[in-house]
Amino acid sequence: MSVTVDIEALQVGMFVHLDLGWWAHPFALSSFLVSTPEQITTIRGLGLKTLRWSPEKSRLAPAPAALSPDGAVPIDGEADAALAAGQTEAEAAAAAAAAAENSPEARQRAALAEQRAAQRLCEQQYGEAGEAWCAAQRLVPAAPVEARGIAEGLTRSLLDKMMVDREMCVRVLSDVGGDRVAGHALNVTVISLLMGRVFGFSETDMLDMGVGALLHDVGKLDLPERVHHADLQLGHSEAQAYREHVALGVAHGRRMGLSEGALHVLAQHHEMADGSGFPGRLNLDRMATAARIVSLVNRYDNLCNPSQVSQSLTPHEALSLIFAQSRTKFDATMLNAFIRMMGVYPPGSLVQLTDDRYAAVVSCNSSRPLKPRVLVCDTAVPMADALLLNLDGQTDVGIRRSLKPGQLPAAARDYLSPRQRMVYFFEPVSANAADINPEARAA
Repeated sequence: MSVTVDIEALQVGMFVHLDLGWWAHPFALSSFLVSTPEQITTIRGLGLKTLRWSPEKSRLAPAPAALSPDGAVPIDGEADAALAAGQTEAEAAAAAAAAAENSPEARQRAALAEQRAAQRLCEQQYGEAGEAWCAAQRLVPAAPVEARGIAEGLTRSLLDKMMVDREMCVRVLSDVGGDRVAGHALNVTVISLLMGRVFGFSETDMLDMGVGALLHDVGKLDLPERVHHADLQLGHSEAQAYREHVALGVAHGRRMGLSEGALHVLAQHHEMADGSGFPGRLNLDRMATAARIVSLVNRYDNLCNPSQVSQSLTPHEALSLIFAQSRTKFDATMLNAFIRMMGVYPPGSLVQLTDDRYAAVVSCNSSRPLKPRVLVCDTAVPMADALLLNLDGQTDVGIRRSLKPGQLPAAARDYLSPRQRMVYFFEPVSANAADINPEARAA
């Protein structure tokens, strides 16, 4: 249950709901617990006069106890003795808790809890971002300028959450629902922005690339569903119609008033470095830098998430195919950076470890491409308590090989539940991620 409060009555400890849309504020989520005075200042700067909050989810400080005339809390001698005894017990309990917190099991539990909380946060952020993208798409035909505002706001919000001092890692999410079209747009946008971060793009260039990536397929709004996907068996005329989505998208982009940088992404996201792309057959020298990134990421995601699930490649297969057969089609510097960022075994890959256990790659830190975090199959452990193992720093455990879902034993396949659709997001690298050791199990 939520109630309305005047913005000036906002307090630390309130669980608030910002009814603005994820793209219209800098916070990780639209509903959250206010924990600092700085957050209150930011909320008041959003221009709201009232906002909703949920008392049952809040953690407001208790009201101070009534004082006696001399300022002391009135307690009699018996109560005083009980209080003193209570303090002694509390101190003993605190000492025991501190000792327990330093045990390997406690560190394991804390690290697992942190990683699962990060997973939930990513899924919630992804869900809100997907809603914003769908809202922008719906507005393109009738209210193009408003659609641009949502796309730009969503990109700024992603950048606010991404442009932190800490390293970022790429995470694959569970099946979070939503349609494939929204998932594709967000995958391309998130990974492209992470690439821009690697190359030190300016804020303006990041915004242009993000908006262009979000809207790169907007021209498909004018095409029949049948010709939305190049991986279907299209006839000659249908293939020609499919290619028209680029020009149609640029036309929408101009109606929306997109920047030239964003329009370049819309116009060139199917161009290739060797001149074999479309519609302009541009080579590397004539492609915008942002378009080179989006073209590469677009190809990768289409291999992992084709319209026909039966044709999908594992992330490791997709990366290997691009490197082995298509490297001349992409900027070599960007392809190498992409491989480093995604890891040799990108999130979502299924692997066999050197100790013969099976696992699914959960996330990858770009500075450790061979040492991702993996979820390990152990049928003796409930899935809710499955081991999340950080291979970084482990000297005796690594990855032996990548696998297709069909190569997993049935029990491992049931346990790991390979994803039919890869959904990517980002998160800051956790300082506690390396606390998980190969032998520990969640309590």
